[in-house]
This record gives sequence, structure tokens and C-alpha cells, in this order.
Amino acid sequence: MIVPELDVVSLGEPLYEFSQIPQSPGRYLQGFGGDTMNCAIAAARQGARVAYVTRLGDDEFGRQFLRLWRDEGLDTSGVAIDRDAHTAVYFITHGPAGHVFSYLRKGSAASRLSVAGLPLDLIRRARYFHTSGISQAISESACDAVSAAIAAAKSAGAAFVYDSNLRLRLWPLARAREVITATLALADYFLLSLEDADALCGLKDPDAIIDWCHRAGAGVVALKLGAGGVIGSDSVRRERVDGYKVDCVDATGAGDCFAGALLARMSAGDDFWQGLRFANAAAALTTTGYGAVAPLPRPQAVRELLKCS
Repeated sequence: MIVPELDVVSLGEPLYEFSQIPQSPGRYLQGFGGDTMNCAIAAARQGARVAYVTRLGDDEFGRQFLRLWRDEGLDTSGVAIDRDAHTAVYFITHGPAGHVFSYLRKGSAASRLSVAGLPLDLIRRARYFHTSGISQAISESACDAVSAAIAAAKSAGAAFVYDSNLRLRLWPLARAREVITATLALADYFLLSLEDADALCGLKDPDAIIDWCHRAGAGVVALKLGAGGVIGSDSVRRERVDGYKVDCVDATGAGDCFAGALLARMSAGDDFWQGLRFANAAAALTTTGYGAVAPLPRPQAVRELLKCS
């Protein structure tokens, strides 16, 4: 078995972010997003050794991502530059139903992830390998790359952490159900939301959802309840951690922060249950700022919130 040199390796699609300033039509804050990237930065800010695997366009947005990741301490040796494709972009606007996402991602560099281009040696150095349903949905070649990366990570003894992150704009529900259900069977840790569960298995009751996850093969499950907190289960023990009352202004990236904080704490020696409580608090803090990356908290802020509970 390979001794892990990295705590977390995350694979997926980064997107350059333009987030609308509420009550300010036409004004946007520039930032960075992408579910697996948010997770990677969240884990790094909590002290984990993290590498990110993706492809970027040879453009200014891609160069800004590289500067960000280096500033955040991420290992970027698994990042490829694609001179024939662009870095993906998305916009966040705010309306009566909350935040709305609009994407310019078709044909992006990250969507051109492939098995042939994977940095398998890097992936095999991970303690935890993390990816998501979005990473699989952006293209057929990316979906194949995810499968190959999972196999490489698990063969080296890494734990596989999978976030469903279902986005039906990217693929048909039948295809999403097929791929996500097959993938969660490989997951040592499976993270999903109530909304994803409703679409994937047609269930609304949290206990029934968690039972379905375990029957499908997931080892440990974290069912995210939004403002209601999270329920964890290892098929023997099941525990709910209530949410925090915070001044929520933007929930973008909260679930990704949860994943990164959980992995960072388990990498530091916490068990899943300790990590679950920490990650729940970290995710709540993320909602108190705008955008996906800027509000990701540092350890002291999370500990202070935990002390107040």
C-alpha cells in the first residue's frame, strides 16, 4: 500500500464566477467557483495537504485560478493547460426564489478531462480522493476519467469521497441516476442533499434516504439538510447535527465547504462524527458571505462558532 503524501486530491471543473450584488442590478463581484475546487480550498484552509486535478484554458481566467490555488497552498501539479479550450464561467443572480446560476461551460477545458490525461501517480498519493456528479456530467470523457481516477485511488488504499451534486441541466435524470447510483456503490463516504435524494431515489424521509444509500453500497453517509444541519450514518450509528442560526446571505458553496472541512478534520485525526460537527459549523459560516470561495472560513472562526453552540 502506498503511504499517502497528500490528505486530499479532488478532481473536477473550476468555473470563474461573477456574483450579482443584491439590490445592485448589473453589478457583479468577481470570484471563483466549482464544487470540487471549493472543496479543495475549504480543506486547505482548514490545514489539509490538498491537490487539485483539472484542465484550464490558456486564458486570463485560467491564470487567475493558478494564482489563487498557489496562494491557497494547493498542489497544482495535476492541472493541465488546454490551449484549444476556454476556462468555464458562471454567473450568480438573485431573485425571489434565491440565487440563480447561469453557465458558459460547454466545451470548456475541464470538460475535456480524459483518462489519457490523468495524473495517476498524484491521485495514488491521496488519503482521500474526492469528486462529484458534476465532474461526471460535464462530458463523457470526464465521466470516464472519474471512473479511472476512482479505481486508481482505491487501488492505492485511498478512501473515496463522493458528492452527488446532481445538476439536471448537465444530463438527463435517467443517465444521472444510473451513473450516480453505480458510483455511490464504490464510495467510502457519500455526501448528498435532500433535493438530490428526492430526484435520485424518489424518497423524502431522511431515514429512508439513508437506508437507500447503504443498500446501494455507500459506506458512510452524510445527508445534508441545508439550514437544518446534517445527518450522518455509518450503517450502525446514526446521528443528526442541528444547523446554526447565522446571518445567511448566500448559500453558494456551503455543501462544498462541508465536504472540505470534513476531509480536513478526518485527515487531522478526528473521527467521522467529530468531523461532521466541525463541517456543519464551517458550512454555516460560508453562507454569511457572498460567492463560493471568499467566505470559506478559517479554523479559528469555526471553533468560535462551535464554542457558542
